[in-house]
Amino acid sequence: MRTSKTPRPPSAFAAALLVLSFAVVVAHAQKKDAAGILQPDKGKFSLLLDGKAVGHEEFEITPSGGGWLARGTTTLQTEKGDSKITGNLTLQPDGAPISYDWSAQTEKTNGAHILFANGIAKITLEMQGARPYEQDLTFGAPLVAILDNNLYHQYAVLARLYDWSKGGTQQLPVLIPQELTPGTITLESTGSASAQGKTYEGLRVTTSDLEILLLLDSKHKLMRMEVPSARVSVVRE
Repeated sequence: MRTSKTPRPPSAFAAALLVLSFAVVVAHAQKKDAAGILQPDKGKFSLLLDGKAVGHEEFEITPSGGGWLARGTTTLQTEKGDSKITGNLTLQPDGAPISYDWSAQTEKTNGAHILFANGIAKITLEMQGARPYEQDLTFGAPLVAILDNNLYHQYAVLARLYDWSKGGTQQLPVLIPQELTPGTITLESTGSASAQGKTYEGLRVTTSDLEILLLLDSKHKLMRMEVPSARVSVVRE
């Protein structure tokens, strides 16, 4: 004849291990969720016009708080001397913009600060020698691609916004902040693509007046850009 025993409660040590294990699992899940679709990246791009170097961009894409920060500084050589453009873009884990600041230093220093909320971009433009100018732009969704002039690391972010598991042709609303220009871009995977003897994964970006080919590695990291109509190449060093 068997007698049943009342199960003993776990010891304080075992209970502590249980709590610690649960905390690790939760933290890992939160970290994975916060990572979203973006990946850390840091590097330098050479900017080529007709194969001749005309500038470079240093950039970094890194986790920041619960989201991401994508920042870059481009130096261009022009007939009037060097010009410098800087952009700082904060993003949600899904790639939707939270805020964006840009500044351009040429003969004058100009810049803007933009806040995004509920599909609306609130822009404050600051031009040297003029009063700040404010403007609101409304988009149909919070996920807006930011593609500013001469800040090419933002195309590295764009490559992450494309749904690779879905594939095919996809469209996104876009904002070119330095021009205060909203619009729509079309993205389409081209499969395998080659340049300078190397093979990449291709992503075609089409606007109303421009076609750009992004050349990515196997993890969809931006390695090179080609803008045939402008005879411009952007190459990771």
